This record gives sequence, structure tokens and C-alpha cells, in this order.
Amino acid sequence: MTERTEDEVLERIERIRRRRPRITDERITLSHGSGGRATHTLIDALFLEAFRNPLLEPLEDQAVFTVGAERLAFTTDTYVVSPLFFPGGDIGDLAVNGTVNDLAVSGARPLYLSAGFVLEEGFPITDLRRIVASMAGAAERAGVQIVTGDTKVVQRGKADGCFVNTAGIGVLERPVRLSAAAARPGDAVIVSGPVGDHGITIMLARGELGIESDLRSDTAPLTELIGLLLDAAPRTRFIRDATRGGVATICNELALASGVAVVLDEQAIPVRPEVRGASEILGIDPLYVACEGRFVAVVAGDEATVAVEALRSHPEGASAAVIGRIADDPPGLVLVTTGFGGMRIIDMLVGDPLPRIC
Repeated sequence: MTERTEDEVLERIERIRRRRPRITDERITLSHGSGGRATHTLIDALFLEAFRNPLLEPLEDQAVFTVGAERLAFTTDTYVVSPLFFPGGDIGDLAVNGTVNDLAVSGARPLYLSAGFVLEEGFPITDLRRIVASMAGAAERAGVQIVTGDTKVVQRGKADGCFVNTAGIGVLERPVRLSAAAARPGDAVIVSGPVGDHGITIMLARGELGIESDLRSDTAPLTELIGLLLDAAPRTRFIRDATRGGVATICNELALASGVAVVLDEQAIPVRPEVRGASEILGIDPLYVACEGRFVAVVAGDEATVAVEALRSHPEGASAAVIGRIADDPPGLVLVTTGFGGMRIIDMLVGDPLPRIC
């Protein structure tokens, strides 16, 4: 089987984009921020329609472009997590790591970030100082600098303490072109570690479930781990960090963009017992729960073993696993084989079971 050329990938993306969805909602709901079907409809039917251009068209987590002789990646994100402080992190290191990771999954080396703050009147300076210190520490660990920013203050009651916007730029030093449209039958699907830790940690931190646990957010920079993967598996097709919507949403995006089937093995997917138990109480599948330090990758089938070995050599990838494969049929669907020998479809969620987790 031959590799897909860049032109073939771009043509596939264009075919997908011609199927233009329509917004039927009259007002924005929380579902539009969930990363699921409502989010995709909003982006495709409103933002993409208004801003359409070749760099935006692929709808990856970053834009990749060339300036002079350099290939660069550029991304932005906004963080509204509640609570602001949680086991394993806070809104500050979450903002830095999330933006660094959106660059790293393109194969880029992150370089510089911006930081914009929306602060509510009355927000404690001690909390802001703690958030800023966390961002500075996270930036140092990730090897980036925060070089510009902005601050706005709104009246009491017009925000929720502190929102943070970050943007980032990085350089692509490897000749990689990663895309959700590049997967092909025979490829392997890999996850870099246990899924759902971040989302469940946030829910437990809110105290709404009445559950005590030692679970911590997995927020972390992924640049080094992704570098190990790309060195070991140079024919890697696609990488994306599993944030809003979790692994399930990423796999659905992948299946639609590439016109393939994604077949997952439920028993191969690493999930901590605390995450599985809390997910059962909430009535959701852990595959839909957000991570902030995990990614999903699609690699050539014959590179899967060396890819996992490389990931497991790093502390952040110690539980990396092959969780599925890419198949021809049924195109555009994600299937999961269960421990009982059955099979079920994993679709994109319409609603938002875990709002404001990032």
C-alpha cells in the first residue's frame, strides 16, 4: 500500500469540508464549548465559513505555515477551568502546558507564548500571584518564554475570578506533516498514558460527587515525549492531545477526516480505577473525559512496537499502549470491541457532561 501524498491529504480535507453543516440553535449553550458535535458544527458552519482560508481549512489545533526558510506553527487557547486550583495543577500551568502541547502535536518545538488575563473585580492578588508563579514555572519546564500579554478587568459578577488566554508559536525542525486526514488502513492507534485523569480530577475537586481520591490532573508538557515518538516512528501520521471530548472525540475527527474506520480495543485502553469508578457514577464513558497530558497518535503499523517502546522510556509515557487500528470499513465510524466480544459505536457527544474542565 502506498503512502498518501500531501496533495491527496489536502484533497480529502476539502471533500470533508464540502459537507457543510448548519447551525439550528438560536443561542449559544454549554454544548458549544464541549469539543463534541455542537462545537464542530459551530466551528464549521460559522467560524470556518466566515474566516475560510487554506491555513484554517484543515482545522487542526494549530496553523502550520512557512516564513522564509522556516516552517512555523501558531496556536491559541482560552482557559476557564473551575475551580482555578486543583490537585496536580491550576489554571496557570494548565494554560502554558495546553498551548505548548497544541504546538508540539504538530511536530513543532514550542518557543514563545503570550498571556492574556481577564480578571474579575475583587479577585485576590494572592491568587493571581500564585497563578502567575505557576505559569512561570511551567514555562521554564517546557522550555518556552512568555514574551507578551494583556490584562483586562471586568466588574464584579461579570466573570468568574480569572480567565486566561494564551497563544504560542513554535518551529518545525523535522520534515513531518501530521494531519487527521493522513491515516490509512493498517495503521496503529496509540495513546500515551491513562485517559480521563484531568477531567475526573476537576469534577472531584468541585466536591459535587462526595468522593475522596488521590487522583491528580495529568497536566504536563509533551514536547519531549512527542520528540521520542517521531524519532522512533518517522512515518507517524497524526498526533493530537486528548483534551475536550477526550479520546473518543479525537478518534471521531480522525475517522471523518481520513474516511476510515477506527477500531479500538476496550481492554487495551489504560484507565485508572478511580477514573473508571467516577465515570460510572457520572454515567459517562472514560473515553469522553478530557486529559491534559496525554495524546493520541496514529503510526504506521510496522512502527507501532518501537513507538510504544520509545514512549515508555519517558516517565510521561510509561503506560503508553496500542489501543486500536485503522480499518477500511465502516468509513467515518469509531468502533470499540468490548471485553465480552461484542462491538459498540463511539460517536461524538452532543451535550457537555463535564463543563469548564479546561
